[in-house]
Amino acid sequence: MCNCKKPYYITTAIAYTSGKPHIGNTYEIVLADSIARFKRQEGYEVFFQTGTDEHGQKIENKAGAAGITPKEFVDGVAAQIQDIWDMMNTSYDKFVRTTDTYHETQVQKIFKKLYEKGDIYKGHYEGLYCTPCESFFTASQLVDGKCPDCGGEVQPAKEEAYFLKLSNYTDRLIEHIKTHPEFIQPESRKNEMMNNFLLPGLQDLCVSRTSFKWGIPVDFDEKHVVYVWLDALSNYITGPGYDTDGSHGELYNKFWPADLHLIGKDILRFHTIYWPIMLMALEVPLPKQVFGHPWLLQGEGKMSKSKGNVLYADELVNFFGVDAVRYFVLHEMPFDNDGVITWELMVERMNSDLANTLGNLVNRTISMSNKYFGGTVRNAGVKDAVDEELKELAVKTADKVVAKMEQLRVADALTEIFTLFKRCNKYIDETMPWVLAKEEEKKERLETVLYNLVESITIGASLLHSFMPETAEKILAQLNTGVRNIEGLKEFGLYPDGNKVTETPEILFARLDIKEVLEKVEAAKAAEVKPEETQTEEPVNVIDIPAKDEISYDDFMKMQFQVGEIIACEEVPKSKKLLCSQVRIGSQVKQIVSGIKAYYTPEQMVGKKVMVLVNLKPAKLAGILSEGMLLCAENENGELALMIPEKDMTPGAEIC
Repeated sequence: MCNCKKPYYITTAIAYTSGKPHIGNTYEIVLADSIARFKRQEGYEVFFQTGTDEHGQKIENKAGAAGITPKEFVDGVAAQIQDIWDMMNTSYDKFVRTTDTYHETQVQKIFKKLYEKGDIYKGHYEGLYCTPCESFFTASQLVDGKCPDCGGEVQPAKEEAYFLKLSNYTDRLIEHIKTHPEFIQPESRKNEMMNNFLLPGLQDLCVSRTSFKWGIPVDFDEKHVVYVWLDALSNYITGPGYDTDGSHGELYNKFWPADLHLIGKDILRFHTIYWPIMLMALEVPLPKQVFGHPWLLQGEGKMSKSKGNVLYADELVNFFGVDAVRYFVLHEMPFDNDGVITWELMVERMNSDLANTLGNLVNRTISMSNKYFGGTVRNAGVKDAVDEELKELAVKTADKVVAKMEQLRVADALTEIFTLFKRCNKYIDETMPWVLAKEEEKKERLETVLYNLVESITIGASLLHSFMPETAEKILAQLNTGVRNIEGLKEFGLYPDGNKVTETPEILFARLDIKEVLEKVEAAKAAEVKPEETQTEEPVNVIDIPAKDEISYDDFMKMQFQVGEIIACEEVPKSKKLLCSQVRIGSQVKQIVSGIKAYYTPEQMVGKKVMVLVNLKPAKLAGILSEGMLLCAENENGELALMIPEKDMTPGAEIC
């Protein structure tokens, strides 16, 4: 009998390396991760791929503005994107980059194969081009004269180009969509693609450019580079090892066709029309499903740097923690309508769902188990009618969650899990363990109640693992048990009789005060340096000093700056300018002589936290050894002020 696991291949759209992804972009990787984790819990062998899209005119322009090569630019942004994906605890199996050598080689082969088949031909393109979207449009496709996708400006463009002949496969694609109703989801997205693009007729797709160089060269016509969409879309097959010559890698043979392409609704056309036609031309099976998820809006509008309404995952994590952010973006995004994120909503969910419903439930259950039975959980089997409703809900929740996840209704799946947690809280109110504890003859009934709670929480936490993995693991560790697979959640009573919970429950989520959070948010915004806000037509109260020679980054990195605490200070004898300070920096004390006697007394110096250049070569001043330098600012009158950290920092903290 074969114990082989059924393969499941899921991808995200690869992130464009033009800049740091905001929380709306980050939502997609968290959504894909929750699906991938759930499929593993169901017993599938999952291959989860994400990555970065790294070519195009926009990146060439940004790199030029930054004074670095495009490769240096995308290396930095790709690393930043991967850091955010890792911070969000996403369990991807492969992070593909379109600058990977294997990918670039295969894209060149794909382009040449389609050209030799006659599906790609050479011509000229004249139209309106949107650089951020890397897309051409006709005048009739514009919205109020702007790009229909991003709303940005378009520019007239005319150049020699290669085109993919979409008409060769349009009828076949229409038939595929009609006979595979699950192919494009949600249903509204399918109707949009059919009615707005396919049925009216497709224009052939431009698949090369000559007006910039940052792209994969067309190897038989090197003044052309492969257009970003043919390049980027191919990652879904090159990542697992597709080979145009037929020598496919093991992963490709096992996992293609993909079970799910998870993308934003704004790039649906590329994934449900151009990509399937490319695959048909290559004689490669189509992916089983493309899901165009909605947007996560900040307040009432789509996030945009130009609007100043962008939220980033790392700043949200700093306030709420990884799992709270994961919960919010997954729970607040409807199936086919846009979701909304605000600081106020985040705090509300943190307090009501996470701190109260979940955190309080776990804390109370563990605390009562320890208070009444020394942490030992036993099923004494003393039943009551009220137990059955809880048990029935607990064993049915897994099937409900599975059904929701099959439909990719992730927010609804989370709601089912929290319905179980809410029912547990209600069960506590119904059974009143603190009342049962007062009567010795009801001890076994109390044991049964606490067992039912622990078992129900175990089921709920196991189901929660795909969405909030760290939180689920913390809960189950406190209950001294592990994550169960989905089949193990359909039977009540598997928690080991006589098992012991932890002695001291951990607070999973602390309640937050919305006023304090908003004050901190405003303070953080105010601390941001915005050059356009600090410049006026006539600068007032500023100082210009002669510029010194430029130094390299390597030169700067040779200097070591740390926070020091002055623990003693005295005047240098026979000197009008110098003070001698003993400065604690980490575990050592350095003696530093400074010319600041006119501005500080020794008594004023003691106790100050200061910024210190630590690795300055020791020198003697007025016959006294000085082992560093205190950093000061000097105004137009020559007056000095010590540079002091804004916040209370530990002596030895690095200044970077």
